[in-house]
Amino acid sequence: MSHEAAQSLNPVLRTMLPGDIPAVHALEVASFPADAWPVELFEAELSQHETRDYWVYEAEGQILGYAGLCTVLPFADVQTIAIRPDAQGQGLGRKLMQVMIERARQRNARDVMLEVRKDNPVAIGLYLSLGFSKIHERAKYYRDGTDALIMRLRLREEETK
Repeated sequence: MSHEAAQSLNPVLRTMLPGDIPAVHALEVASFPADAWPVELFEAELSQHETRDYWVYEAEGQILGYAGLCTVLPFADVQTIAIRPDAQGQGLGRKLMQVMIERARQRNARDVMLEVRKDNPVAIGLYLSLGFSKIHERAKYYRDGTDALIMRLRLREEETK
């Protein structure tokens, strides 16, 4: 599908279903060749309804993107997010991030945390524009030796006791 074709589609954002895993995994492998999750990890994540939320963007039966959030209070962690290259630049990643932030609020998280490759300026720019700040750097975090930036979005202040 060309970028123009992807733009003309009307993507639908919905909850990820077990039947989506093969297509999501294919996009995962294409997006993160050195660090792709195995199929079994997606299956395990989808089975943990108490703490996990996963979404997909779908258009004409094709998965254009996906994202997942894990909430174990007081934190919500962005587990994964990817948009197919031909569907990038349409705001789908921003919308997925906004959905995850809102879900973290609903689950009463204090902070939303994420790791991002230090060599991914587009993603870093998106997260900064959504109010995330860099709080730490993990050297050689990814399998290929790339550093990770740890970023946080504070949703509410800590309660004093």
